[in-house]
Amino acid sequence: MFLTKASTLLRKLPEQAFYPGLLWERAAAKFPAAPVTLDQPLATLPELGTDFSYASLADVVDDLAARLHRLGVRPTDRVAVHKSDNFDISLLACAVARVGAVPVMVSAALPGEIVAELLGRLEQPWLITDAAKLAGPLDGVPVGELTRETLLAGTASFGGLRLIAEVTGAPRRPSVQLHADQPVLITHSSGTTGVSKLMVHNARALFHRLLPQQIIAWPVRRKETVALCMSFVHSRFFHSLGVFLNYGNPLLVLNNPDPDAIAPIFVRHRPGLVETHPNNFVQWEDLAQAPGSPLSSVRYYSSTFDAIHPRTIQRLLAASHRRRPLLVQLYGQSETGPISGAWYTAKSAAKNDGRDVGHVLPGFIKVRVVDESGREVAKGQPGHLELRGRSTIMTYLGEHDRYLRNRTDGWWRLGDMGHLGRFGKLHLLDREIDRIEDVDSNLEVEDVLMSRLEELLEAVIVIGPDGEAVPVVCTRRDAPLDPERWARATADLPQLAAPLHWPFAQVPRTSTWKVRRVEITRLLRENAAPAAPTGN
Repeated sequence: MFLTKASTLLRKLPEQAFYPGLLWERAAAKFPAAPVTLDQPLATLPELGTDFSYASLADVVDDLAARLHRLGVRPTDRVAVHKSDNFDISLLACAVARVGAVPVMVSAALPGEIVAELLGRLEQPWLITDAAKLAGPLDGVPVGELTRETLLAGTASFGGLRLIAEVTGAPRRPSVQLHADQPVLITHSSGTTGVSKLMVHNARALFHRLLPQQIIAWPVRRKETVALCMSFVHSRFFHSLGVFLNYGNPLLVLNNPDPDAIAPIFVRHRPGLVETHPNNFVQWEDLAQAPGSPLSSVRYYSSTFDAIHPRTIQRLLAASHRRRPLLVQLYGQSETGPISGAWYTAKSAAKNDGRDVGHVLPGFIKVRVVDESGREVAKGQPGHLELRGRSTIMTYLGEHDRYLRNRTDGWWRLGDMGHLGRFGKLHLLDREIDRIEDVDSNLEVEDVLMSRLEELLEAVIVIGPDGEAVPVVCTRRDAPLDPERWARATADLPQLAAPLHWPFAQVPRTSTWKVRRVEITRLLRENAAPAAPTGN
């Protein structure tokens, strides 16, 4: 059935390419009146408010593209988009792509020195940023030397730079469509293991990521209001838009993931599908018992980016009042797109071990497990995961040798350890770089801790200064950690150092809320760990 539906969709689609620059135009042609609601006005065009339709946002993208062309942006130019978080990041990127230029998505969470290194790899790109970034993290960065020109998003001026918002009367132009094998989007890796890598995507590979996601979302078409609260610079966000705009779903696009901000929006709009980062879903467990039952209308939870804790799945599903609610999990990587998928009911979630990330997507992806020498191991045996598929990136910009080191005879090394079970069921153990000698699986220990201690908001096992397994934990509302409950919860686990209780807001994270484990290890090594929350 899965493959039949895939072939049917392939026949219906006019081209096997996904162009971000045409995303809103094509959606508006099919469903012009479908509503889009934001939690914040567009930073660059705040006068437009927060209530839109597919057609009005297509017009915004077309307008921004005309302004960028008037300012000098041309086809194949690289344009870095690095500004304060707001949905206009995505719209500016679509506008850049509509001109035929290549948007380079640079997270607002990156420190200035990392942004400078990425700009250097881009070899004199345009930069779209804002006054807050230039006066803050980019202060001291030689932006003028690293870029062709800096254009200002938002409405605040800075240093005589040209403001996109002040361009008027720019004539509208038809979109420019590059060849399907040319770069159309550049994103960066999470940076959990160090300096981010710039990943180059073409339209053909992006299409092969989009197709399985559209198939999986088929039951949701036009029926449910979809709430998206995720990183605007990640390729996943563009694919989520590609899925639901194609089906005409009403959208809520949210920037602030704080449960106190999310609750009234969900009560007002009652979404039927919600997607956010796994660590935000952990925060949203608080909504399960919140006034107004914010999660009661949710039929589908969509979780990508990382594995999600079993406890979180159970709490989210229990909070829904819909018949047979589901949590759909896709495991994938920025370099490859989705690799495997699973769905959980309230009943099956109770049996989930947390490391089971579902079945490898049939017809799209092949996965194998190899030993240290690259030889395939027997089914069920752990090893290094490798992938073959048509959705992988073209290269790491400026680091092509690094890219080639990850490829062997067409197979891509994922950097994860795991094993394959029956019928292509995939189980994760750890990232290769995070392995600790005395712990079989850090991730499994973290799942156990989260399930036994409901007060935990985060539990991360990292390598300490002497190679020991150090648990770094955060509690809800930074409440005190009970040492007796901790002792009981860890009595039968591998030997762990004493827990380090950190404020949730001070844990190093990426733009998709992944914990930067290597950075935590560095802080421990340099004796620079934050103090425990006040009152502990």
